[in-house]
Amino acid sequence: MIWRKSSYSNGETGCIEVGWRKSSYSGATAGCVEVAPVRSRVAVRDSKHPTDPTLAFDQSRWRTFLGSI
Repeated sequence: MIWRKSSYSNGETGCIEVGWRKSSYSGATAGCVEVAPVRSRVAVRDSKHPTDPTLAFDQSRWRTFLGSI
């Protein structure tokens, strides 16, 4: 898992870090979907473009989505 520190932390030690997770089915490929818990939501991003905007889903909608795939 890759941990990312907020750009607002300015090198301080009391920071919140978010861990992005890639599906184990992705293997070593670069084109993957990554997810991370963010408060009461689940953030989703394209691993090829980690600084682009992300999508965010509330937890119940995320569980519904996972249950349908």
